[in-house]
Formats: sequence, C-alpha cells, structure tokens
Amino acid sequence: MNDTPYAPVIRSQADLEDVWRHLMGPLGFGGHSLWLMFVQPDGTPLPHLSQVEDCVRPPTAEEQVSFVALLRTLRGEMRKGERIVFLRSRPGRGGAGPDDLAWARSLYAACRAADVETDVVHLATDEVLVPLPMDEVLAQTA
Repeated sequence: MNDTPYAPVIRSQADLEDVWRHLMGPLGFGGHSLWLMFVQPDGTPLPHLSQVEDCVRPPTAEEQVSFVALLRTLRGEMRKGERIVFLRSRPGRGGAGPDDLAWARSLYAACRAADVETDVVHLATDEVLVPLPMDEVLAQTA
C-alpha cells in the first residue's frame, strides 16, 4: 500500500485530465454537477474541490450574468496566475451531447467575461471522461 499523499501538479491538459480521473473515479454519477478546482500559479491544485449540484440544463442568461459576477468576485481574491478549472459530471453514457457543449461554451464565455484564467473544460459521464476544448466546442455551435 502506498501511503504517499496525492499531490498532483497541473502543467498540461494531460495533467489536468489525470487529476480529474483520479478525483472522479470510478465513474458513475447519480446527478448532474459542476465541479470547480482552483489551481495555483505553480500548478498545484488547492485541496478544496467545489461541487454545484443539479446542473441539468445549461445556464439561462440571468444565471450566466450571476456566474460572471461570482467569478469576478473570486478573481479579486485570487493570486496572479491562479486559475479555476471545471468538470461537468452527469449520469448516462457516451460523450458530449448538446447540453454538455452548451455548458462548456457558457463556462468559457464566463471566464472570458470575468477575466479569469481557466483550462480545458472536462466532461465525465458514467462511462467516459473527456476534454471539451474551446476550439472544438465553438466549432460545434452552429
């Protein structure tokens, strides 16, 4: 048995995906959630993971405005170079569907509007954990 504490450093998308796999495994979800993790400038995640439950449908325009305001508030407390990373988890099979892509679009847009650094948004379902890169998400908008 390994008694070494889990202490990841996130310097790449592959590192972030490995961290999400560690934190979300084994896959299987009873509800729709949005997970937030703060990553320090040196790539070390803060030890607190935040979960927002009941994130079934993508945010409305009003909810998006409120989320941007929250991110701006958080930005005021963050150090230069610190970032927030996101994962959406949901029950079901397969990869990204329209709601997952809408969630990713809204997260990328909120971070841009709030001037908060982020990395690739990830999705975890009952069978897969996949990245949702911004360029691919925006390409599937039409």
